[in-house]
Amino acid sequence: PELSEEPPAEMVKMTKSKTFQAYLPNCHRTYSCIHCRAHLANHDELISKAMLFFFMQSFQGSQGRAYLFNSVVNVGCGPAEERVLLTGLHAVADIYCENCKTTLGWKYEHAFESSQKYKEGKFIIELAHMIKDNGWE
Repeated sequence: PELSEEPPAEMVKMTKSKTFQAYLPNCHRTYSCIHCRAHLANHDELISKAMLFFFMQSFQGSQGRAYLFNSVVNVGCGPAEERVLLTGLHAVADIYCENCKTTLGWKYEHAFESSQKYKEGKFIIELAHMIKDNGWE
């Protein structure tokens, strides 16, 4: 019998393809995952400190201070669940770095109090999991 150059199907190792990683432009100040340096957010997507002052809030994560962003990249989202946070009841979903799988913070899916509706669809990333990149002098 002829020898096949291909291994039998049961010996072929299936590997998961790498998740696409988004890269933010070098001309913008960015925040990256401190664990693997994957880009997470553009500084322009940070909710301004003036707005945070207006709402009289400083964001806190489980590991200290956190920032609120309009949008993020390279982040996966877990299932939403209801949690009582410092500002009341919210439906939130944990977010994690798509590259290294570290939990970074959460996404606000739903705010039950009208004063908190501005958070819906926004993302919290804890400072303990971020590093500043590109042009922070």
